[in-house]
Amino acid sequence: MGLVIYNSLTNKLEEFKPQNGNKVNMYVCGPTVYNYIHIGNARPVIFYDMLKRYLTFLGYDVCYASNITDVDDKIINQAIKENKTEKEVASFFENAYFDATKTVGSKKPDIIPHATEYIEEMISFIQELIDKGYAYNVDGDVFFRVNKIKDYGVLSNQVSTDLESGARINVNDKKENPLDFALWKKTDAGIKWDSPFGKGRPGWHTECVVMNHKLFGTGLDIHGGGMDLKFPHHENEIAQFEALYKTHLAKYWIHVGRLDLAGAKMSKSLGNVIYVKDLKSSVEGMVLRTLIVLSPYRNIIPYSQELVDQYKKEYEKWQRAYKQSIYELQYRNIDLKENDEKYIESFKEYMNQDFNVQNVLTLINEIVKEINVTLRGKNFERNSICINTLKTILDVLGIDLFIEKLNDEDLELYTKYNDARNIKDFATADIYRAKLMEHNIL
Repeated sequence: MGLVIYNSLTNKLEEFKPQNGNKVNMYVCGPTVYNYIHIGNARPVIFYDMLKRYLTFLGYDVCYASNITDVDDKIINQAIKENKTEKEVASFFENAYFDATKTVGSKKPDIIPHATEYIEEMISFIQELIDKGYAYNVDGDVFFRVNKIKDYGVLSNQVSTDLESGARINVNDKKENPLDFALWKKTDAGIKWDSPFGKGRPGWHTECVVMNHKLFGTGLDIHGGGMDLKFPHHENEIAQFEALYKTHLAKYWIHVGRLDLAGAKMSKSLGNVIYVKDLKSSVEGMVLRTLIVLSPYRNIIPYSQELVDQYKKEYEKWQRAYKQSIYELQYRNIDLKENDEKYIESFKEYMNQDFNVQNVLTLINEIVKEINVTLRGKNFERNSICINTLKTILDVLGIDLFIEKLNDEDLELYTKYNDARNIKDFATADIYRAKLMEHNIL
């Protein structure tokens, strides 16, 4: 059996079978760009980047889209606060977002749709919902009729009566039903567009579903996001899509657990956050990625300095083994060999079990142990196979050890150091050793 994933829509483990042969379409809800992202926001970014890498590694042709929400009340409020336009605020924090994703080793998605690029399509979509009786206009605000969708709550696994009891806390008198949600918001403040319903802007749930449909039609294989998006955001996306297209939005739904700080959900409003921009180095960003990638993706991560230190030790152990081996192989002019297929098959076996990364971590350490054994035993042919295998696995996980081959000058120092050691001229070797330590090679 191939890849098995937990489908949040069915609450079951299912074998992954894309709708269109080898082609995989994946959409992940991206950021609302009004502030910097914190390390909790970075968790889905890291996981879905890894997911694309792994699907590609398995031989799938993956199209990965993740949106930018560049119109929202939070952006409008930030623009007013900074005396800037919404576009200026959104552009600044979008650039900051991609700087942060680079820090944690994630590549840009293949497609990055912006909500403001699809306003006309959103207006047409809302009008069609109104025409078909799924939405209603009240003084310029347009709401979706939730009770028209029989299986509303299918993703969050809740029934409408339970959802209604929670929704009554925030009752809008304009609504026919407390659960009905906004498709179009009448507004006098901030950026707005003309529409048949009046001046305003689209609702968040409509932005994503329209961009989804324009990009992938009914051919979306994977829809992803953080666990907190299940309800109401993803539930409301499903409802709108089902209303117009009589089918579910995506075949597989994948949700990533939270990253908590001091036992509580990270929240910018509460101020209990660690921003990705405040990580001090690319290595710190990669240690965070290692921690996230090698933690079970559906579980809450109880983030702490102790946990960071634990994964930092693992990362540095892999760095040392890789570094010592890559320099020694370069000195001996030995190229990296093919992968060890037994290790690679074990890696795929574990990853195919809904990403059993705890076993992957054990496997990585097993490979690193053999790297050290073969290095000490001067079995460099086997060492090169193990090194290449480690690199292949870490590349799929997106973990960069930041070890490059020696440049010509450093290789000359390394050669003279080893030549002196080989003839037991330890005094000369110590001189070169000191220089190599200055260059952070030894």
